[in-house]
Amino acid sequence: MAAIDPTTLKASELAAAVNRGELRAGSVADHYLNRVETLHPLFNCHIHWDKAEVRNELEKQIDAIEVARYAKKYLPLAGVPISIKDNIMVEGQIAACASRLLAPHRAAYDATVIQKLKAAGALLIGRTNMDEFAMGSSNENSAFGPVHNPWNRRHVAGGSSGGSAAAVAGSLVPLALGSDTGGSIRQPASFCGVYGLKPTYGRVSRYGLVAFGSSLDQIGPLARNVEDLALLYDVLAGPDGRDSTASQRVPLPTQLALPSGNLKGLRVATIREFMGEGLDSEVRKSLESALETMRQLGAETVEVSLPHLAASIPVYYILATAEASSNLARFDGVRYGARSQKPGLNLKEMYLQTRSEGFGREVKQRIMLGTYVLSAGYYDAYYNRAARMREVIKREMEGVFEKEGVHVLVSPTAPTTAFELGQKTQDSLSMYLSDVYTLAANLAGIPAMSQPMGKDSKGLPIGLQLMGPSFAEERLLQVAYQFERHQPPMGVPDLIPSQL
Repeated sequence: MAAIDPTTLKASELAAAVNRGELRAGSVADHYLNRVETLHPLFNCHIHWDKAEVRNELEKQIDAIEVARYAKKYLPLAGVPISIKDNIMVEGQIAACASRLLAPHRAAYDATVIQKLKAAGALLIGRTNMDEFAMGSSNENSAFGPVHNPWNRRHVAGGSSGGSAAAVAGSLVPLALGSDTGGSIRQPASFCGVYGLKPTYGRVSRYGLVAFGSSLDQIGPLARNVEDLALLYDVLAGPDGRDSTASQRVPLPTQLALPSGNLKGLRVATIREFMGEGLDSEVRKSLESALETMRQLGAETVEVSLPHLAASIPVYYILATAEASSNLARFDGVRYGARSQKPGLNLKEMYLQTRSEGFGREVKQRIMLGTYVLSAGYYDAYYNRAARMREVIKREMEGVFEKEGVHVLVSPTAPTTAFELGQKTQDSLSMYLSDVYTLAANLAGIPAMSQPMGKDSKGLPIGLQLMGPSFAEERLLQVAYQFERHQPPMGVPDLIPSQL
């Protein structure tokens, strides 16, 4: 009997093979550790990575999987390798948020999502590169260097979860965790040609996630197909008493197959405000093709107007930076991470010098902006107005689902495909506009996902964004599943050696 190549299997198939004893978790771990070791230098998607150290840390997980197999206990992620974004706590591992300031910091506990992954039999294969403290849209703001897009190394992987998206796209791992504050799962998923889901706010516990914008952050899955995305989402979702913002609604297992086998009866809406200036012509053409596919599957397609979405960028960059200013105040050289070693400093000078040395340019810029909008005399003019406008955006989006009978909103995930490294690093506004289509879902707290819908003339992936009402993740995954079945596969980037 020919040996099974784990790379050719979906995560669900890999877990089934390990549960049946057809594959051993240890051999799967070794296979993927070798892939990471070989491919990491190409893409820079893993950080703090040492093969021997990771293999040693996996021993307990591998033993637990074998014990469960002998006890005939089915583990949904048995032996499935997964990479973890560097802002999620894993006990004993460095959790640096890709920042010099936290480079020596090791987590003292497991995040709730990590506890769930371990209980499900997943193999934690490494930590992924990211924009520092999740602040960025290109993964060029990392203290450990930029992530390179597996489809073209001269282009960005997207941010801030660029390392996770690139690791999945390059088949270094079948699954990865990211976090999404304003598009940080969906935009890199779009740029790298994979699937990424931002759940409803509160659907997945944030306990153990280093906070950027606490009212916006959500942990979510990335995968190479809808089935695996749903599998990982089902493991992650659910209540958590340690997170006061976590929903107490207990989710049911996701059912991907629709009874009709098509999208008949579904009302899909594009957003007029997202179809204008700034949208690349090839991305527009790909969206029109995707809509035609949905119509052929029985869906009704309409256009809706959401005029207040135009305020999403200023609202987001006021609220998110204000929350970042508050959340990052704890990183002062006293309790966490590195401290300035410059001699002769008093306490105030030590704070200033530590933060000046430790934080990168983008983080400093956002902290200063957030501190400004929260300061006396400007709080009402900026923060309060932004908070009120956020509620307007939320009600406007909810109204589309509740009053206009729309089941799913669709748009491009990003207005362009992945841009070249360095192209936007000196133009903050241009960089921020990369997230123009993703911010609204975070402001409204609704679920949203990105899935591949083709490639441009340069061979770079184009992403389709699906958005639904709160707790409608299953609906999004069902639509994505039907669409996926009628799309040509993305294939493997040419940069990946065929002999691996």
